[in-house]
Amino acid sequence: MAKIDPEAMKPRGWLYRMWDSDVAYSFRTSPVAILAALVSLIIVLAAVLAPWLAPFNPYDPSQLNLMDGFTPPMEPNAFTGNVYWLGTDNQGRDVFSTILYGARISLFVGVMAVLFAMVLGITLGLIAGWRGGWVDSLLMRVADVQLSFPSILIALLIFGVARGFIPPALRETMAIWVLIVAIGLSDWVQYARVVRGATMVEKSKEYVQAARVIGAHPIKILVRHILPNVMGPVLVIATIGLALAIIAEATLSFLGVGVPPTQPSLGTLIRIGQGFLFSGEWWILLFPSLTLLALALAVNLLGDWLRDALNPRLR
Repeated sequence: MAKIDPEAMKPRGWLYRMWDSDVAYSFRTSPVAILAALVSLIIVLAAVLAPWLAPFNPYDPSQLNLMDGFTPPMEPNAFTGNVYWLGTDNQGRDVFSTILYGARISLFVGVMAVLFAMVLGITLGLIAGWRGGWVDSLLMRVADVQLSFPSILIALLIFGVARGFIPPALRETMAIWVLIVAIGLSDWVQYARVVRGATMVEKSKEYVQAARVIGAHPIKILVRHILPNVMGPVLVIATIGLALAIIAEATLSFLGVGVPPTQPSLGTLIRIGQGFLFSGEWWILLFPSLTLLALALAVNLLGDWLRDALNPRLR
């Protein structure tokens, strides 16, 4: 009779179960997902640790020297002799430091906008799918109208209207939060439509009917029973939506209606560099653009992998 190994009978911890899951196996066997995750992790860590990694604080006037302006990458400045890895901009700011600090703002705006859009879309989607009737019709018609316009135009409209109600003295301070609300309100529709469809399917299943029979409150049913079963598609949309939100922030900042120049994001840096492209200072535009491209592409690839990994038809 074969002996039973006691170690094999012990319950596995949550870390082992996570490592042994289908999603983890799909990640380990996908070189594209690993590379995208590595690039995303490097950029995020560099942005979070910007105060410690950046050689200079580009927003501290005491550390700026106008004589260092327009210094090419890895070349000594003609007046001061200082050398910068990625060169300097028109104000003498180190481009490498501005990219690190600018990525912090871009990531913050993108993450907060996605969270806002996700919470709003999930809430309205659950309400529409659960209540049905005129509530469902009203919310979905509003969603249809918003889908007929490009999201960037919706964000521009919301941003302009919001700034009109803010006192001029607070516009610089509130600009980032207004930008977050504008991008979030322009992207909630996709979350609402997905959650609404999933809620309409889930509410007719036996476990929801059983919760109704025992007298569970509708909010409890939605939060504890239906919501966990509709989060898979929502996480995929949020991952891809993060890249779109970062690009939307960069677009608005490039147009001059986003983050203020005193706290430039990647989009603002690209707008500044674009003005000096044809005068020969190519590095001011190139390096922020490459950073934004790498971040958006890496997050998009992660979203594509997550969509395939969570699709049971592809397993």
